[in-house]
Amino acid sequence: MRHRAAFLSDCHLGAKHCHAAELARFLEQLQCDRLYLVGDIVDLWWMTCRRAHWDAAHLRVVERLHALRRAGTEIIYIPGNHDRPVRRLCGLALPAMRVRRRAIHVTADGRRLLVVHGDEFDAQTQFGGLQERVGDWLYYKILTGNALVNRARRHFGLRYWSLAEFLKQRSGAAERYIERYRQAGLDEARRRGLDGIVCGHIHRAALEVRRGLVYANDGDWVESLTALVEDQDGTLRLLSHHHTTLARIAPRPVLPPRAWERAAA
Repeated sequence: MRHRAAFLSDCHLGAKHCHAAELARFLEQLQCDRLYLVGDIVDLWWMTCRRAHWDAAHLRVVERLHALRRAGTEIIYIPGNHDRPVRRLCGLALPAMRVRRRAIHVTADGRRLLVVHGDEFDAQTQFGGLQERVGDWLYYKILTGNALVNRARRHFGLRYWSLAEFLKQRSGAAERYIERYRQAGLDEARRRGLDGIVCGHIHRAALEVRRGLVYANDGDWVESLTALVEDQDGTLRLLSHHHTTLARIAPRPVLPPRAWERAAA
């Protein structure tokens, strides 16, 4: 299926815990008219502060992005906090893509969605101080455990399973943070008079409607291995790295002109 649009974020290419091989396989099967890269695609922060990890799978990801562009896919890059230096290029139309600080995507059924990475909501959602630093350290250790668990699962022929997501779902602090983040994104969409938001940043994939607004988090390629797509009729779907639909929002019904007149009356 050729999608009308696709949204990817938090690939963290160059970082130790990036699932580049799975991402490359996903991209090899992806066909879309427009591709939004919603931040933290290349982890420039990791590559500056720690030892860069760049192998053949990472090169396959880059090659597949070029192949999509050559096949006619429009690529829009919205930098995040881990590829922040790319923000200096916002507003430019580069040979391979357009770089924007944020975008508004209009779906086939007319919904207007704010597309942002999501780190702009940090001031409203994070705990700050020692608790946050300890949380970052613990998250890195959990990702290391996640890699070990899934190495063992692959040995026994089992599919990928996110230990990190399993633990976050059982953490009250993590769930409170995620809820604050979700609400901050929806509040921003409502403030702008839009129909919802597409974001990333927090590594928690989601697709739902809350009080009439769409909240879509396309996930990441460190834990959830997910992406968001829009089908040609405006259907929004959250996909796993196997292209399995995890969640779905149907398009809004299109009423004939006379029906709209009766509804307005």
